[in-house]
Amino acid sequence: MKALMVLSSAALVATFATGAVAQPIEDPVGVVKIQEGQPIVIGGWWVQSGPDAALGVDQRRAVEIAFDEMDNKVLGHPIRFLPEDSACNAEGGQNAATKLAANQQMVLALGPSCSSAATPGAPILWKAGIPSIGTSTSAYSLVASDRAAGYDGYMTTIFNDHMQGADDGKWLKNGLGCDTIATIHDGSPYAQQLAKFTGESFVAEGGKIVETEAVAPTDVDMRPVLTRIATTKPCAIYYPVFVQAAAQITRQAKEISGLENTHLIGSSALLSRDMISATGEAIVGFRFTYPDVSEEARGKNYPTFVAAYKEKFGEAPIGGFHANAYDAAMIAMAAIEKVAVKGDDGTLYIGRKALRDAMFATKDYVGISGTLTCTPTGGCGAFKHAVYEYTNADPDTYELGVNPKKIH
Repeated sequence: MKALMVLSSAALVATFATGAVAQPIEDPVGVVKIQEGQPIVIGGWWVQSGPDAALGVDQRRAVEIAFDEMDNKVLGHPIRFLPEDSACNAEGGQNAATKLAANQQMVLALGPSCSSAATPGAPILWKAGIPSIGTSTSAYSLVASDRAAGYDGYMTTIFNDHMQGADDGKWLKNGLGCDTIATIHDGSPYAQQLAKFTGESFVAEGGKIVETEAVAPTDVDMRPVLTRIATTKPCAIYYPVFVQAAAQITRQAKEISGLENTHLIGSSALLSRDMISATGEAIVGFRFTYPDVSEEARGKNYPTFVAAYKEKFGEAPIGGFHANAYDAAMIAMAAIEKVAVKGDDGTLYIGRKALRDAMFATKDYVGISGTLTCTPTGGCGAFKHAVYEYTNADPDTYELGVNPKKIH
């Protein structure tokens, strides 16, 4: 007993000598410790380069506006924002997530833009205890009830492809009035799943899929695929792919005999000035399904956000998912404020699982993208169906609501 008392006294002296303070919280995934005056590190991983860059740049900018509104501080700590380019593919997502996960002070990550990046990247982040909020990743597999455990730290502020596909299929059959369609996907989780769910919905409405094709995102010559499709004489070709492949399909379809009267319909990755630039004159009349992003469909504070965006970046929003990114940042910061505990010496402690749980507990959050309530597997967005049409081939005329304009 005497020896134990001596040992305990020595340990107590050592504690006072080093200035150490007992950690006030425990967390099964880990605890981020942020000393007084040190920054709270927030990561980002969006596509920032290539033909789909506008998609991610728009979302990164929205997060910057959200941070500006908080004076770039949370709980008195400065925000250190570290965005990475996740491209819009698996390799980019893996690389970006690996870089973010290597930073032991990383509290959470916002993004990515593309489901193909999230699929390999999200498990890397959660293995390091870093939760992430996808801001335009709609692949249903990311939020499905049977998703793998590696995605337990991943949530989204966007609808999923199962939701959109149900509405797209109904519109193709009942709104566009088609009895037959062909589909093209590029093998990405987003495109493949959206084409599948839309096709199932279209068939359930009484339509028939006459051809299903796949291309690579970097394919240049789409003529062989389009020629095969032309032999089936579809009422419409539905291709929910990204800008580079979509532009090639849209241009080259005009050259194929038998497709003169076929409707060309894209989807959610194609709202971009770059789509106009890449497609040229063939863009006029091109339609794509999309969530309703008109001002009347947004939250009441959306006009204030747009004004801040224009003031900060000198132009109107360049994509369609900036509101989802802004809301993701606000939800994340609110969760930090909810779970962080300050120690006696001013150190801030953030439990990683506690933070994840607080983010997933989001319910009836009124954001600028709408009202968000998360499912147990992190799907927090709702889908409001709309169809947009490009009206002018001059990229300088790009303006959401004008070119492209909402037609349904």
